[in-house]
Amino acid sequence: METLAFQGVVGLSMAMYLWLISAGLTIIFGVLGVINFAHGSLFMLGAYLAFTFYGLLGWNFWLAILLSLAGTAVVGWVMERFFLRYLYGVDEAYQLLLTFGFVLIMDDAVKMIWGGVFRIPDIPTFLEGHWPVFGRPFPVYNAFIIAAGIVVGIVLWLGFERTWWGRTVRATASDREMANAIGVNVPRVFSGVFMLGAMLAALGGALGTPVRVVSPGLGAAMIIQAFVITVIGGLGNLKGAFVGSLIVGVLSAYGTLLFPVFELALIYLIMAVVLLVRPQGLFAR
Repeated sequence: METLAFQGVVGLSMAMYLWLISAGLTIIFGVLGVINFAHGSLFMLGAYLAFTFYGLLGWNFWLAILLSLAGTAVVGWVMERFFLRYLYGVDEAYQLLLTFGFVLIMDDAVKMIWGGVFRIPDIPTFLEGHWPVFGRPFPVYNAFIIAAGIVVGIVLWLGFERTWWGRTVRATASDREMANAIGVNVPRVFSGVFMLGAMLAALGGALGTPVRVVSPGLGAAMIIQAFVITVIGGLGNLKGAFVGSLIVGVLSAYGTLLFPVFELALIYLIMAVVLLVRPQGLFAR
């Protein structure tokens, strides 16, 4: 019984990585209506930037995180301002083709800059060690990731529900023509939201750098899981993304323990069941 409980806590830490990337993907789709297949590449870029500032240059861990978010936000702004902005309202196939092109470009770019070998720096000294959880050693860093994911969830909820900016974003997502008519700068809102989504993806990648191997192709692996989560929770629904991340993270942990051969198939089986029973996702859009 203690083994199952401990594995659930492990799954919770896995879920927080997935939550950070799926939250950004969900926000971008919910507000802009863009299916951003390159979102995983932004996750990868955040990881590489954090590795550079913290692992190679030896800068402060928190400063490395902030700089990775800022650098990824700039890349996100360029993507939205000069490319995606011209595809709003068109068929999603064109968005997928464009963003898939960004996936290929970013994969080759990181190979040129950082090489094709795996990268992983040391865990910060103040986050090393283990805590006893259900009679087993649980890494302090994993506990930090769980706390960070929860804090991000609270901040996003407060930002979208309790601030003027959040109300403006929700109004723009609901009816962009009416928002533009009453004086909202819709292009600026879209750029800000896309940059926020990019920073959330980068945060997941940056926080995972000390414990997850950074390599080219990481973005493609992460975006598949993020899409599974958004389908389960409901496209464009932030609460659904959080619940979907918990479901996928915890069940993946239990699948690794109980059904290691079918662990990957288990996630897609859950998605298939949700699509059959509730095609709009658990919480709809």
